[in-house]
Amino acid sequence: MELPGKGLVKGLAVTLGTMTKRAHTQQYPDVEPDLPPRSRGVIALLEENCTVCMLCARECPDWCIYIDSHKEEVVVPGAARPRQRNVLDRFAIDFSLCMYCGICVEVCPFDALHWSPEFEYAEHDIRDLLHEKERLEEWVPTVPAPPAHDPNGEPAKEQTAVTKRAAREAG
Repeated sequence: MELPGKGLVKGLAVTLGTMTKRAHTQQYPDVEPDLPPRSRGVIALLEENCTVCMLCARECPDWCIYIDSHKEEVVVPGAARPRQRNVLDRFAIDFSLCMYCGICVEVCPFDALHWSPEFEYAEHDIRDLLHEKERLEEWVPTVPAPPAHDPNGEPAKEQTAVTKRAAREAG
């Protein structure tokens, strides 16, 4: 048989224990916060990797990515006809609409989009949260390096393929 009010007493004990401890408040502008590794701050764009495939804009649930491009002819010596390639004219993300889900970063097949831990990009006017490619490129140097491969984990597909190919050629 349980005593009536046992849960209330346990809850009050937790509250009393919390009240007697000092708060761990950091004074933000003076003390930089200790962010966890790979934290999501803002999306950075590496323009030279962007092929204007539009996957990020199509997969974005908020439709907050705006991309404009044009086609340019590239003459390849020895080719029968000139080739065409997309040239990025505009890449903008409206962070007032973005919900930071990361789908755009995940679907980018050429690693043009990355998470940067920068979080200090507040604006006085909501219309200034539309960041163009020049502003997005400023955050690329702050993108942390990818984590090291787990030595106890499964090897990468590329490593497995190279090992199999070398075994076939040797044997």
